[in-house]
Amino acid sequence: MRPQNIVVIMSDEHDPRMMGCARHPFIHTPNLDALAARGVRFPNAYTPSPICVPARAAFATGKRVHQIRHWDNAMPYTGEHRGWGHVLQERGIRVESIGKLHYRATEDPAGFDVEHLPMHVVGGHGMVWASIRDPYRPRQDGSRMLGKTIGPGTSSYTAYDQSVTELAAEWLRTAARDDYGPFVLYVGLVAPHFPLVAPEEFYRLYPLDRIPEPKLHPRTGYRRHPWVQEYVDFMDSESQFKNAEERLMAFAAYYGLCSWLDYNVGRITAALHGSSLQENTCVIYTSDHGDNLGARGVWGKSTLYQESVSVPMIVAGPGLAPSVCETPVDLLDLYPTILQAVGLDPAAEMAGRPGRSLFELARSAPEPERPIFSEYHAAGSNSAGFMLRKGRWKYHYYVRHAPELFDLENDPEELNDLGHDPAYAAVRQAMHGELLNICDPGAIDALARRDQENMIAGLGGIERAAAMGASGATPAPVSGDAA
Repeated sequence: MRPQNIVVIMSDEHDPRMMGCARHPFIHTPNLDALAARGVRFPNAYTPSPICVPARAAFATGKRVHQIRHWDNAMPYTGEHRGWGHVLQERGIRVESIGKLHYRATEDPAGFDVEHLPMHVVGGHGMVWASIRDPYRPRQDGSRMLGKTIGPGTSSYTAYDQSVTELAAEWLRTAARDDYGPFVLYVGLVAPHFPLVAPEEFYRLYPLDRIPEPKLHPRTGYRRHPWVQEYVDFMDSESQFKNAEERLMAFAAYYGLCSWLDYNVGRITAALHGSSLQENTCVIYTSDHGDNLGARGVWGKSTLYQESVSVPMIVAGPGLAPSVCETPVDLLDLYPTILQAVGLDPAAEMAGRPGRSLFELARSAPEPERPIFSEYHAAGSNSAGFMLRKGRWKYHYYVRHAPELFDLENDPEELNDLGHDPAYAAVRQAMHGELLNICDPGAIDALARRDQENMIAGLGGIERAAAMGASGATPAPVSGDAA
């Protein structure tokens, strides 16, 4: 393919079903819809881990979390493991970032020539308190993960996204004027990540009297899986709403932040329209993970259900016919995609990397049986959780707990767990065999907890670790605190 520029836009905590192009009944995302209409949308896209830091380290390196051992939000990417940015730098291709990275520090050689307005983990160490596991220790400072305020307004996160968007648009206008190229520009937006405060214009798109109730709330008789219940016991956001109205406002704010995100994506892509970059620049939109948004009475990420572990994936650019590609993909596929886009042969870099170019997948026959894997070793879990998606089946394996199995063809909302049904024993056995082809779950769980214990010991022990790191959202690198 002809070399082209790449703009990668990564949001934070965006459930991919919260887009008009995904046929959501009321979410307003005209700019993402327009991007999908002129490109390829991958509706079966996943994160390597449903929490920020591990997902982003995996995205940078093209390797699974257990390969690089960035297990949780206190083990940020440092550039030690070779990333796609390093490959670009070695080839003399301009590669810069604007916005949220959630790596360790700007000084680290993380693969960018320049990091503009970077957001990194607090203190270079991140949420150490949440690395205490088996047993975990909930934060005792009384703070609420979703933020002190919920509803319409502005926060340091919305101000940060505005600054990132303005700088990204200006960067692209300068690139067109000064004939940059080839280049890769990464743009990190925070919305719709909590705090759940959305600009008034976008919040008002979602009247409270039209907010639907989420599925499988425990008050209807639903019983959470024990592994998921442990996470809720650790971070029970559902019980921390001030009243029923504030709970509804939380939904409206998340929806509004999705529309705010869409507005900013539109401002960034508008900088390409009519410029010299329009015909030779590819735009990729994705997110680091999703959000449970009240399903099963769970908020935030950190579960293996579709709401949390799925991500949006849209690729639009020269040579791509508008389409929907049903082949399952994940963030690891962006490693070869970025290299191929700028004219490099990814093959020499793919040893130990399971990703495949999205360009190639989009132009090939669908591969519904392609296995996709995700894992979780972080906040609120005493043991690891692993997800394997293959074809119609989605298998959750929890160390020390019973598995879950879902038939996404007949049960896309994961309402009926087949993990105990004897009629599906052969399916569970086959899926577990596929999981073992990727890793030994017990050994990986033990390795993660040992690494975390060693880190905590090196920092002075559990009592000191329990006080290290932000309680909720990482503060934005502007005035004010995002939490």
